[in-house]
Amino acid sequence: MTLPHLPPEVADLRERTRRFVRDVVIDAEPAPGERLDQATRDRLQAAAKDAGVFAPHVPKEYGGQGVPIAHWSPILQEAGYSPIGPSALNCMAPDEGNMHMLNLIATEEQKKRYLVPLASGDTRSCFGMTEPHPGAGSDPAALRTSAVRTSGGWVIDGHKRFISGAVGAGFCILMARTPAVNGFPEGATMFFVDMTNPGVRVGEAIHTVDRSIDGGHPHLHLQDCFVPDDRVLGEVGLGFRYAQVRLGPARLTHCMRWLGLARRALDIALDRAARRELFGGPVDSLGLAQHLIAESVIDIETSDSVITKTAALLHTDPKAGSAMSSIAKVHCSEAIFRVIDRAVQICGGDGVSDGLPLAQYLNEVRPFRIYDGSNETHRWAIARRASAARSAAVRAGELYRGDAVVGRDGGA
Repeated sequence: MTLPHLPPEVADLRERTRRFVRDVVIDAEPAPGERLDQATRDRLQAAAKDAGVFAPHVPKEYGGQGVPIAHWSPILQEAGYSPIGPSALNCMAPDEGNMHMLNLIATEEQKKRYLVPLASGDTRSCFGMTEPHPGAGSDPAALRTSAVRTSGGWVIDGHKRFISGAVGAGFCILMARTPAVNGFPEGATMFFVDMTNPGVRVGEAIHTVDRSIDGGHPHLHLQDCFVPDDRVLGEVGLGFRYAQVRLGPARLTHCMRWLGLARRALDIALDRAARRELFGGPVDSLGLAQHLIAESVIDIETSDSVITKTAALLHTDPKAGSAMSSIAKVHCSEAIFRVIDRAVQICGGDGVSDGLPLAQYLNEVRPFRIYDGSNETHRWAIARRASAARSAAVRAGELYRGDAVVGRDGGA
């Protein structure tokens, strides 16, 4: 995978990340189905700092490598070549998305209190949006958790679920509905909530097939949870607007990391197909296997291209980039699953055993079609934007109407 368009310093970081993941991280991977333990995570993060590959997305002033978002993909793909690589480099969800958002919209005091320890790997975080039905899920407007004004701050009450990373997190960036107050509009507001707050309780676990995200996906309960005024992130009532700063890039970085894992899966399949003989020759000489391999290469390269385009848009035009990230999320989540599924097929019985990690890779990437907004919800949004854009073009005097019926005389 040659990337001649990368600045020299980014190309160098990519190569060093590649070597670090292959030489250090892969040997520390837990067995399929098991989780990365804290001691190993700490050891790998220390080694990543020593190797100068830690936190590639974080500005240098906070201890990161300062890579701009337009060039995150080749680095995060190399990190994602191991399912624990992003944790080792401190660029795993949900922390990576939270770091990006805090760098852009937090106050200087909030950055000192929350971003600095998060960027250094000294704490973890979670993002509190999703709620039990009929609360916020694919439809954030259904938000039911509330925050009411009180002397010196806010009191939050509500129930969140599927809060990735909550177990062991130091703080949560939590979304709650707030009334119109002091000139601020009614709407959603983001709050910093320390997990040691007596009004917060981590509830029952939700057991899922994936294992890569530290802290699981439990319920989170808030009752009479007081937070002072300086714990408001951004402005009161504008939480959904600020959340877009996080959500577009966070969708895309999932694509980057999992695409790295898809490359690993294809490598495993290619090595097996080259060594294993069937019907008098190696598997990779058979037409059926070649078809599976070719389709996987196509899925990887098209995913890489849409990620690159989206990352460039997020760098220059965040609104357009956020819209494009829906397309990237849908395409990549499905293409990556297909690549890993084909790798399983090429490897036969071993592919579905714990002798190879491929079955666990399937478990890791399958939830991505649901996480960060279901693919069906994104398709709905993509279609609405396409219809709205076309209607706007027609109203603006676009001469060609795609639904016009052309007669034999060439007239409409």
